Amino acid sequence: MTEFELSRLILALAGLLALAQGLGYACQRFGMPRVVGEIMAGVLLGPSLLGHYLPGLYGAVFDAFPGEREVLSAFYWVGLIALMFTSGFSVQRRLETGDSRLIGVVLVAATVLPFAAGWLAPRIFDFSSYAGAQGKALPLTLVIAVAFSVTSIPVISKVFLDLGIMETRFARIVLAAATLQDLVLWVALSVATAVAAGGGVGAGAIEATVLKTVAFLGLALTFGPRLLGYVTRMRFNLVIKASVTGYLFVVCFLFVALAGLLSVNMVFGALVAGMVVGSMPDDAFTPVKERIRDVSAGLFIPIYFALVGLNIDLHNHLDLGFTLAFIAISSIIEVACVMFGARLAGQGLLSSVNFGFAMNTRGGPGIVLASVALEQIRFNRGHILLRQSS
Repeated sequence: MTEFELSRLILALAGLLALAQGLGYACQRFGMPRVVGEIMAGVLLGPSLLGHYLPGLYGAVFDAFPGEREVLSAFYWVGLIALMFTSGFSVQRRLETGDSRLIGVVLVAATVLPFAAGWLAPRIFDFSSYAGAQGKALPLTLVIAVAFSVTSIPVISKVFLDLGIMETRFARIVLAAATLQDLVLWVALSVATAVAAGGGVGAGAIEATVLKTVAFLGLALTFGPRLLGYVTRMRFNLVIKASVTGYLFVVCFLFVALAGLLSVNMVFGALVAGMVVGSMPDDAFTPVKERIRDVSAGLFIPIYFALVGLNIDLHNHLDLGFTLAFIAISSIIEVACVMFGARLAGQGLLSSVNFGFAMNTRGGPGIVLASVALEQIRFNRGHILLRQSS
């Protein structure tokens, strides 16, 4: 990387971080979560505003050299990993009596019923124009069903952190339900992409994915704290002697790498790493976790959410009528289903409303879902054109 390229990269990061922090603080002063301002910072600096009205300036900062987007993508993933890692600190393994039942009710209400509604939507409305080059109905149906029911763990975690309620029973229940929901919905998305690519889903592939993810979570929470405690007390652990903060980041990255090797969602691996560290009885980690939270909230996480906004192009990728209708219908179904389920579980009206709106956060996973579907359409269209030219 040349000095020119490095200077432009640093300028891009400085602009994203400064505007994300400034707008995040402004939103907080008006009683809104900081994440709203952080995402808006990326929207303002991205193709939706700066890239549209001042394309020369946008290109000089965010597209100054061929590999800049790839480097920024690395910061995106580091920020997401840091967010999930710090979120895992507060996900307690021992929930209060009755929480398991409530988590199950919220999970079913937020996943099964909205997924079913999304599955039926293409049979009621005409989505054929969005089916892609090959016009396959099953992948499109699965994507719509996932979009109806997906919940963003990163966004809801950030909202809970911003509002100072991460340690509450309500936050633990929502995060537990959203974590289990992620397992189901990412498997559904993998099936959709496999079918869209023209291949099938091999015998036992879905079961293997589910089993590996559940086994990873179970083994990590069962043996992880004990193993981490043993390694922490090792006499020749030079990493922890040098920096406890650096040591916990190494633990996080190892969990993420292990998850990737096992074909488990790597972001999920970061959350599990935070849960393992959070369950440690060692009080020496308490101030270190606070330092990690401060560094992550001050640097990595705002850049992550700003980069989420930077990838949004409202001018070229927005069908306003479809978008508003989809948001309204899917949100009403999700909130209503969760409220109904929470009421059946004995929750009060206000508590049920809170559960409904908390499980309706989509954010990052919705963008990832749309990006995967869009890239699959481009991939299939390229293959069709290649076959026609040959």
